[in-house]
Amino acid sequence: MMESSSLLEQAIQQILEMSADLQIKRMTTSQYSLECHDYTVALAAYGKVLGILTRLQQQEECSPGLALFSALQTSRGPHAVL
Repeated sequence: MMESSSLLEQAIQQILEMSADLQIKRMTTSQYSLECHDYTVALAAYGKVLGILTRLQQQEECSPGLALFSALQTSRGPHAVL
């Protein structure tokens, strides 16, 4: 399971970096612009993905066999699609 954890850590790190870059871009745009709104929506999506990945990472540490199934089950529900 070491490979899976490493991939999760890499994915989490990459999303954090993308989120930070997007936050900087958002701060340079007008607060009421459509571009700022789009960045805000994307940041919210990054947050949801981070939530899923971190739950998956925590569950994998406890029970490697059921981690993916459990994370997918907890992420169900109405979500915006970009």
